[in-house]
Amino acid sequence: MSLPFLEGLSAFLSSPSAVIVAIIGSVAGILVGAVPGLSGTTAVALLLPFSFYLDPLIALILMYTISKSSDFGGSIPGILFNTPGTPSAAATMIEGHALARKGYPVKALRAATAASATGDFFSECLLIFGAAYLAVYAVKIGPPELVTIYIMAFVVISSIIGTSMLKGIISTLFGITLALVGFDPISGNLRMTFDQLPLMDGLPLVPALIGIFVVGEVFHRFDVKDFGATSHKDESTRKEGVSKPDDGFGLWDYIRVLPTIIRSMFIGASVGMFPGIGASVASFLSFGEARRQAKPDDEWGNGEVKGVAASEAANNATSGANLIPLLTLGIPGSTQAALLAGAMLIHGITVGPQVFTEDSLLIYALFSAGLFCIVTYFIVGFWFSPMIGRIILAVPARITYSLILMISVSSAYVLHSSLFDVWIMVVFGIIGYLFRRYDYNIPAFMIALLLGGGMERAVRQTMLLDNDGLWIIVQRPISLTILILTAIMVVMRVRKALITPPVIEDE
Repeated sequence: MSLPFLEGLSAFLSSPSAVIVAIIGSVAGILVGAVPGLSGTTAVALLLPFSFYLDPLIALILMYTISKSSDFGGSIPGILFNTPGTPSAAATMIEGHALARKGYPVKALRAATAASATGDFFSECLLIFGAAYLAVYAVKIGPPELVTIYIMAFVVISSIIGTSMLKGIISTLFGITLALVGFDPISGNLRMTFDQLPLMDGLPLVPALIGIFVVGEVFHRFDVKDFGATSHKDESTRKEGVSKPDDGFGLWDYIRVLPTIIRSMFIGASVGMFPGIGASVASFLSFGEARRQAKPDDEWGNGEVKGVAASEAANNATSGANLIPLLTLGIPGSTQAALLAGAMLIHGITVGPQVFTEDSLLIYALFSAGLFCIVTYFIVGFWFSPMIGRIILAVPARITYSLILMISVSSAYVLHSSLFDVWIMVVFGIIGYLFRRYDYNIPAFMIALLLGGGMERAVRQTMLLDNDGLWIIVQRPISLTILILTAIMVVMRVRKALITPPVIEDE
């Protein structure tokens, strides 16, 4: 076990405030994830401006633990009420709700809890003991390699994620364009500021993130009148899903699904290390693989616990893996990792491989809080998840979303006490709403907005290295290899788009 991790663990456990905040974040994350339509992303975005007034470690622990436990929390309403709390819990809902309707809601919930904790623990260990070694090599990467890594990240996010490659590319280019607002890093000229002084340093990141993730989602929910589960769904589930006497999930049940969990957590961790792909893709991939390896006595389609275990193990295995590209290359692996990067930047913490030398104690204390969070949400989820689900869905969703909208305005205003930030939040809320309505790629846009400035600096530095400009990229083996891999991804995506017949909806 590495010495830096032990030092970080000691720093975390010796701080009562850090431990208390980790418990609060773990429980709050479950509650947030259990509200249909909300997610850890929403909660972390709302907390960003308030984190400025907290100690860096406390702020990061609160956001990280909420993010981790919310991934599990989304499975609770999905299993009990057939309404997933988060998109990544949609696969869990398929077999989980079928189990609940058969009279095994506790079995489904405890299987989800155990699988989530196992996958999350594996992913966190991978982060703790693998990221620092990868960072040693990442530090040696020069500007030409960084340019190609940025290009690959943008290509993966824009072309592979989402239903339309064209919309993904448009979303990415729009994000890069907005990232260029403010001072030119070389000439010092102002770009796209429209004579607004607050834009001289670029777009205010925190109000933009609150707008795109939180306000945009609220606008969309009110527009489509989709407020999650309703009381009639609650009642139908109660009548059909009364627990049977043998409703439970013990050690033998866990051993039975352990091979499925192990396979799924490897899939989830692998997917999580690719920027932008996300937990939803991992959970459905693992669900499909588990079903492909079904045995004759399995009950797929009628409440198979392996389906619950597969999707939840993969879903939560992306949690720690998402931070690996962020901490080694400076590229967020998910929207939640991007928000965590925003919090780190607010506190002056370097995002990238340097964090393991400049802020080693803080980062390993954060990882320790992640392990503590897993234990906490396992205990809470194993014993109290049915009660949590029923309490959450008893609150009218219109009240929930109205309250979130008010908190969003306060969050945008409080950082600089500026109404300009509130207007930025509203503008990005409208952008987020339009992206959702017309199915544009929000992760691609947001990550491009965060990384666009870094890519510009890398391009400028690369051009200064050689008189031939960007041709140096194809003259270096690592950058050339990355470019070739990127080209292969594009060709595969285009080929898939050409051979897949269009879906014609019935009128």
